[in-house]
Amino acid sequence: MRGKLLRIGTTYIPVTNVEQSSEWYVNKLDAALSYRDEEKAILNLANQSMFLVKSDENQTSNFIDVYGQERFSVTFEVNGLESLEALHEDLIANEVRVGEIENRGHSGRNFVFYDLDGNKFDVWSELSPDFKEKYLTAK
Repeated sequence: MRGKLLRIGTTYIPVTNVEQSSEWYVNKLDAALSYRDEEKAILNLANQSMFLVKSDENQTSNFIDVYGQERFSVTFEVNGLESLEALHEDLIANEVRVGEIENRGHSGRNFVFYDLDGNKFDVWSELSPDFKEKYLTAK
């Protein structure tokens, strides 16, 4: 293979009301809205473009694993346990549906949260080493 995939540029999230959902992402997650029409909104969040796409009710990005557990398709990263705990508290204060902070048996801690349509997202307390090296190292 002569080329390789370098990053995920866009994630698509199904929503029932583009206007309400985009406002939720802006107000609850500090996303930056760059475009919105009746069928989609384009947000910048966590160094990625996220498209909120108008979909039928009961559509989410979640899936059920082989054990019957609902799973998320996106994990956000924060820089350390203190940042994870602060975000967890902020989301609770902003009346976002969140799960408890968990120890899943690997480094760091996680929790899940949900948007207005029930899309489930994960947050992990550990930044990837590559991201730290490229974006957090003083140059």
